[in-house]
Amino acid sequence: MKRKILITSALPYANGPLHLGHMLEHIQTDTWARFQKMRGHECYAVCADDTHGTPIMLRAQNLGITPEQLIADAKKAHEQDFAGFLVNYDNYGSTHSEENRQYSYRIYNALKANGKIANRTISQLYDPQKNMFLPDRFVKGECPKCHAKDQYGDNCEVCGTTYAPTDLINPYSAISGATPELRDSEHYFFKLGDCEEFLRSWTSGRVNVNGNDRLRLQEGAANKLQEWFDAGLNDWDISRDAPYFGFEIPDAPGKYFYVWLDAPVGYMASFQQLCDRTGIDFDAFWNKDSGAELYHHIGKDILYFHALFWPAMLEYAGYRTPTGINAHGFLTVDGQKMSKSRGTFITAESYLRHLNPEWLRYYFAAKLNANIEDIDLNLEDFVARVNSDLIGKYINIASRAAGFITKRFDGQLAADLGDSGPLAKLQAASEQIAGLWESREYSRAIRDIMALTDEVNQWVDAHKPWEIAKQEGQDAELQRVCSVLINAFRILTVYLKPVLPKLAADVESFLNIAPLTWADASTLLTGHTINVYQHLMQRVDPKNIEALIEENKQSLAPTSNEPAAAKPDYEIPEIEPVINIDDFGKIDLRIARIVNAQHVEGAEKLLQLTLDIGLPETRNVFAGIKSAYKPEDLIGRHTVMVANLAPRKMKFGLSEGMVLAAGGDGGLYILTPDLGAKPGMRVK
Repeated sequence: MKRKILITSALPYANGPLHLGHMLEHIQTDTWARFQKMRGHECYAVCADDTHGTPIMLRAQNLGITPEQLIADAKKAHEQDFAGFLVNYDNYGSTHSEENRQYSYRIYNALKANGKIANRTISQLYDPQKNMFLPDRFVKGECPKCHAKDQYGDNCEVCGTTYAPTDLINPYSAISGATPELRDSEHYFFKLGDCEEFLRSWTSGRVNVNGNDRLRLQEGAANKLQEWFDAGLNDWDISRDAPYFGFEIPDAPGKYFYVWLDAPVGYMASFQQLCDRTGIDFDAFWNKDSGAELYHHIGKDILYFHALFWPAMLEYAGYRTPTGINAHGFLTVDGQKMSKSRGTFITAESYLRHLNPEWLRYYFAAKLNANIEDIDLNLEDFVARVNSDLIGKYINIASRAAGFITKRFDGQLAADLGDSGPLAKLQAASEQIAGLWESREYSRAIRDIMALTDEVNQWVDAHKPWEIAKQEGQDAELQRVCSVLINAFRILTVYLKPVLPKLAADVESFLNIAPLTWADASTLLTGHTINVYQHLMQRVDPKNIEALIEENKQSLAPTSNEPAAAKPDYEIPEIEPVINIDDFGKIDLRIARIVNAQHVEGAEKLLQLTLDIGLPETRNVFAGIKSAYKPEDLIGRHTVMVANLAPRKMKFGLSEGMVLAAGGDGGLYILTPDLGAKPGMRVK
């Protein structure tokens, strides 16, 4: 049955270049869209730049340009990156479009008419120097729970606690550094809590897709949403005060839609642009009773917005809701978070300067599945897998047969394949492999395709066309064997085409055939003339990987407008082996007040410290800090000690712990907690 399918990816923010973490999602989306089109379905993929918000406004100010110019430049760069990675959106729009404005207004007005919008006065932090209310991420301060410094206004990156910006200790504006003031402002809210009954049903619901019953959300996503339900759904603040770059709320001068309201609406706006250009019926995909399928591909970090806010907005504004939301994990490189210092925070543009984009498309496909799992780009494995699978196995089939067909038979394949060897098994695998692409089990699809490729290569080794070519009177057999291999190569290309579109186009040119569809896996080429074989793909050279990493390290160098950082005049030791949180939790660090300090007779490096850690009895500690401190300068100071270190008997007495200090031979500096810390408080 021919299906109507609309596919989207999360909208890249127009505040910087795309990196390989972005490309993971867009390659995943593009692969699925290409597969659906090969199957003959009416399928469209749309995306757009996410262009509104305070960061865009401030960056444009810093660059001395308008926000409109900033987002236009970003859109051009993003589209170039997508084209470079063969990501083909049917329309790529911008949330700063008239279509998006109109749909945002329609949805807001419908929600308001439905009683889902409320307004009330809230207290919010205000920057008196910049004369603006501060978004959560532009307030920093001390975490109210673990007291880590320089944490953002919505959550602590050290202990993971979420909170309101007003909960921060000693907050400051990340824009000007000023101490923010608490001021009142009227804000508009979407009453998400009123939608709970609908959302509980929707998030746990099943859908029927082409006769197959499936969950709307992945199991991991549904479990995460249950946590949010259990915590309670709060009303969602959908307004921001001027100055702000975005759409002004129609009935509220000086108030603007929060970026997360109009960003998902950008899916509708981008599709509307496609409809206007091509004559597609918008309502057939977005009406409440639409029989079309709608899928969003997103990262797990924005699941809350797409699986709660967005379907609730659509439902109560009178539109259809998504058929499915497909979330993926984050990208790591060589097992670690992408790092600029290591050169593994790799931009899309820099990758394209050094490496073939289809290598990465293939590698990502070989790693992706339908679960919400992080994906690791192991660069050594990347080289080995591409060279082994694509060059050593897949391309090898064509290269071993094409020359004989061209030189001995004027490019003509045999009219009769006789015993077609592995072809029947390759053709029989069509629906199984299609099912894996359909269910987004990409890694299993690649594994099955490569297993078939191995079988074809085993068949080559068994029939040895290079030896047949040396035998008198065996021309017909040589032509038949090589024609079987060319047909096997063609079927494998059908299965790989969603992830390797340019290579597939080159194969189509070599084979002198029309663009391959999925149905072509069931047919064979006989008596057909192919073109002269040209080498289809190079091996990955590890030197190019090295150059890529080095280039991204160099991106840390200061610009002409940025002063160079001074080189440290001290040695920085290597980081110790990684421990887990349980290991760290065994160390009991406490705030200690130095009650007394004195020299130790006969000791060159030690001072004897008497420490108050909030208990009735004090602790005696011998510390090797004599070269850095006079005893009288330490009395009354607060420091940090390891309170559960096993006592150590020394010739000078018993040492009942250890104080913490930084440095070494070049100087020692005992750790001092911030003001307010009291003896006995635990450091964590």
